[in-house]
Amino acid sequence: MPESNHPIFMQALPVRIIIPVALTLILFIMTIFLLIMPLLEKNMMEGKRQTIMHLTETAWSALGLYHEQVRLGILSEDTAKENAIRHLAQLRYGPDLKDYFWINDMGPVMIMHPYRPDLVGQDISGFEDPAGKQLFVEMVAMAKENKAGFVDYLWQWQEDSARIVPKISYVKAFEPWGWIIGTGIYVEDVRAEILTITRQLSWTCLCIMGIVLLLSGYIIWAAAVAKKERLTAMARSHLREKQLIQADKMSSLGILVAGVAHEINNPATALMLNAPNLKKAWDAFLPILDIHFQDNLDVRVCNMAYPELRNRIELMLSAIQDGSARIKGIISELKDFSRPTGARMDHEIDVNQVVEKSLDLTAAILKKSTACLSVTYGGDLPRVQGNFGKLQQVMINLLVNAGQALEHPEQSIHVQTSLSAQKDFLIIEVTDTGPGVTDKDLKKMKDPFFTTRRDEGGTGLGLFISEKIASDHGGLLEFSSPPGQGLTARILLPCILK
Repeated sequence: MPESNHPIFMQALPVRIIIPVALTLILFIMTIFLLIMPLLEKNMMEGKRQTIMHLTETAWSALGLYHEQVRLGILSEDTAKENAIRHLAQLRYGPDLKDYFWINDMGPVMIMHPYRPDLVGQDISGFEDPAGKQLFVEMVAMAKENKAGFVDYLWQWQEDSARIVPKISYVKAFEPWGWIIGTGIYVEDVRAEILTITRQLSWTCLCIMGIVLLLSGYIIWAAAVAKKERLTAMARSHLREKQLIQADKMSSLGILVAGVAHEINNPATALMLNAPNLKKAWDAFLPILDIHFQDNLDVRVCNMAYPELRNRIELMLSAIQDGSARIKGIISELKDFSRPTGARMDHEIDVNQVVEKSLDLTAAILKKSTACLSVTYGGDLPRVQGNFGKLQQVMINLLVNAGQALEHPEQSIHVQTSLSAQKDFLIIEVTDTGPGVTDKDLKKMKDPFFTTRRDEGGTGLGLFISEKIASDHGGLLEFSSPPGQGLTARILLPCILK
């Protein structure tokens, strides 16, 4: 019986592929989010700071134009200031045109603020943000010391006084009038832009990761397929090697059998030729011996009385004739079995004859295994087309396997030939009452190199080759093993259609 020798297809994941890919992805993501994103945020913030500085300087230049008109006598100082305030109060910029400029003096007193008209004209020296910072006092100090600079603080979100967010402003002193003009950016704007970029980069990274994972999966799949094909090719090569060795053994065995059969044939022929002559001679001597021992009834030969000896010799001579004929028949069958038959598959074959000759060749082996061997031949069975020797090889293999499966001589083997219910297949069944086969092993019985008798010299090729022969004949080789009821091997061969 076959015993399994499963090749392990995937013993481990291809770590050499997965680890480099994973490390590459991790380094790629870390580079983006730990290096590029902070640098991008820093550069964006610096760009915003430069923007509000240029905007403030532009507004400061507008104040310079109004001051120049005062100097030239075109406008009075009060009118110029009013025009400047009105002009700057209307200036807006930014994506929603809600960013603005404001003006306070060195007091500090608020001169103009578009979103906080309640502060206009008020002393704002004590004005603090929610963190307690006197932002306008700090702006005055910055203007007096450096004439311009950046100040960060907390302020309301545009016109929404209920929402307080971080803000950075650039202020610059307009010394002719003692004013300080400024504008700012909300840090939330920068963070929102960074968040948008982060989302876009995250989706980009996910897409890249997906593509890399798909490529990695394809590489792993291709490697797995290549490995499977390589293992399959190795298994086939190993199988062919085993088949060649087995074929060589069978060829050598055939030569040996043919030689032994030839050597036995000579004395067997002598027995067959001499046994009838001995019988004729005995029949010729009988009348004389009968007359002789009729007058000498007390004489014993070989410690037997003559009548008993007469019957015994009759039986021995018949046994010698029958035995020599039997030897001659076995020798003929051995020669037929060992003779190369070629690969022709067009012979019309009587399956009953295949079974009969196979039983003759395995009689000695089966006699040692069981005292209960029975055969049921189907009557009027149609012929099958194929190769007699190959079918005989399958039948012998099944019979030997059945004999080896028995645990004691009281267990039985039954062979039966029959026609299927649809009358399109001939069925040969070999049933033993041994321990049977488990469901797990039953599924693997026809696998190459699977055998439960490895220690006893089993190769695991017998049933694999038998199935191949059955398939070559257009048939099937099936096995069933009800729990505790032995094993049934079933050959199904298509009938020749008349």
